[in-house]
Amino acid sequence: MLDVELNPAPEESELNLAKDLEANAEVPHTDASSTLWDVTETEVDNRLKNHIQVQFKHEDGKLLVILPTESQLPASELAWSDIWQQLKLRLNAGDRLRIPNTPVHLVAHDRLLDSRQLQDLADSFSEVQLQLKYVATSRRQTAIAAVTSGYSVEQLQPQTSLSSEPQATPTTHADALYLEMTVRSGVEIRHPGTVILLGDVNPGGIVVAEGDILVWGRLRGIAHAGAGGNRECLIMALQMEPTQLRIADAVARAPEKLPAQFSPEVAHITPQGIRIARATDFSRNQLARINPVP
Repeated sequence: MLDVELNPAPEESELNLAKDLEANAEVPHTDASSTLWDVTETEVDNRLKNHIQVQFKHEDGKLLVILPTESQLPASELAWSDIWQQLKLRLNAGDRLRIPNTPVHLVAHDRLLDSRQLQDLADSFSEVQLQLKYVATSRRQTAIAAVTSGYSVEQLQPQTSLSSEPQATPTTHADALYLEMTVRSGVEIRHPGTVILLGDVNPGGIVVAEGDILVWGRLRGIAHAGAGGNRECLIMALQMEPTQLRIADAVARAPEKLPAQFSPEVAHITPQGIRIARATDFSRNQLARINPVP
């Protein structure tokens, strides 16, 4: 006769505990936002170490928030939700980032963001007393959404390689950036090509382009064309009343007395510096004669 040792039957309390554990295992994870304020930075890093992360960097009194590129994290609603949750976790993880009123520079790279997503980000920053001020992007749609929302914008060249080695081939200008808006005081637009603006540039507004600047409206702020050093670039406006004009390394200020009547004008470089001519009297052929090739 075999001696078989049977496990004793579980008591009722053990059965209940097992049922409770089984039930809890089936409950989906609740909204992480309820625990954001209790998460330490170490726990955040542990949670995110196997994922593409939103990067934070302090630089010259501002906070750089660098989003993953779309090649690192392809665009989708799930991807955006993950980025937004990561951002909130990082913002609420440590007091060292909570310096009141620190300006935030968002580096979006090639990630496509609309006005709603930018507002979500701005609200998240505002909750911890940070202020979204500036957006750097290589996507024209993101640049338009950002500048329409009132943020200063720099449009980056699309990245084709992660290598930091200098390129042997000359760089070409990006496609023209078309904007239909008013550039208000405190807003700065930067673009590595030509900027075409249907609207006004108010005093305190800044437009910087490596190509030409065309303002189909009143130019009363600062315009810097040929920012990469191209002295053949032009600045054109229907009504030229700039605070300052720059073309490459040349600088000019508006005259103290403005004309009684305005007409479309073109600013260009001559050997004597920046000059302004009526658009009807100006052509690129004239520019070639003004700046003959040595």
